[in-house]
Amino acid sequence: MSTVMAMSADLICSRIPGLTARQRRMCSSKPDAMVAISSGAKLGLAECQQQFQYHRWNCSAVGGHNGFGHVVLVGSREAAYLYAVWSAAITYSISQACSRGAIYSCGCDMSKHAGGSSADSGGWKWGGCSADVVFGASLAKRFCDSREMEGDARSLMNLHNNRAGRKMVKMKLEKNCKCHGVSGSCTVKTCWQKLPPFRHIGDELMQRYRDAKAVVAKQSRSRNDSKARKLLKLQLRKRSHRKPRDSGLVYLQKSPNYCDADPVTGSLGVAGRQCNRTSSGADGCNLMCCGRGYNTHQMTRVSHQCNCKFIWCCQVKCRTCVLHTEEFTCK
Repeated sequence: MSTVMAMSADLICSRIPGLTARQRRMCSSKPDAMVAISSGAKLGLAECQQQFQYHRWNCSAVGGHNGFGHVVLVGSREAAYLYAVWSAAITYSISQACSRGAIYSCGCDMSKHAGGSSADSGGWKWGGCSADVVFGASLAKRFCDSREMEGDARSLMNLHNNRAGRKMVKMKLEKNCKCHGVSGSCTVKTCWQKLPPFRHIGDELMQRYRDAKAVVAKQSRSRNDSKARKLLKLQLRKRSHRKPRDSGLVYLQKSPNYCDADPVTGSLGVAGRQCNRTSSGADGCNLMCCGRGYNTHQMTRVSHQCNCKFIWCCQVKCRTCVLHTEEFTCK
């Protein structure tokens, strides 16, 4: 990188809010990767908002529109999901950029091509451009985990959920194949691993959110280390000695009800939130509004494009309609 380009990258990186000193240095040294990281942070935030749009906590109190910065101060299930989906999205975006050739230091994952043909009894072999999730996860780990320097229980929780998010991207890779042969005979198939739609990853992490495990940070002494170090362990009644699974989400504190605005918990409250009067689910007015009731708003809208008809030949005529709707918001 030339001196001028380096100075330009330093200037741009210094103006991005929410980055730590380590992340700024990484931004300056890898500006092409930082574009993918930024896109990934926004993708993770958008996915979180989509998944929680009908919950009391709707992915609010996130550190800025760019997805960077500390988020959700209380160590709840919601924080676990947010950190996991954020780490997964950055991994995903970096891997995607590598496949497109948008990052200088990576490309396709050629590890499966090593050693020649890898054809099996099914008549296919590795080829094409597999997503380099190993590189994506490695770079995402450097960026995401660099924020967790405290070494306390919350930092350990965040690191665990960051890792679970990256692992989920690897687990959800899909095999894509293309046939080769005379007249489409498919004598042999060339296959590669591709990234799924990110919604699939967000959905799977949402299931892990529901199955998240409560943990505590306990002092543990390694056999080969004279210094005690903290490890996260599950708060299970009969198996408190076991560590949480790497692919599962973990949390430290019970989720608040998110009914009232509270910057400590990351809650904006439910006042003014739109709800569904006829639903018995999380988006229903009874649950969404914490049993406090809701306001009904009568809405009138004039549409000049309704009951349109095609008249031979060649016109489309529409009527002007007045539409009456109701909207319900929490008190």
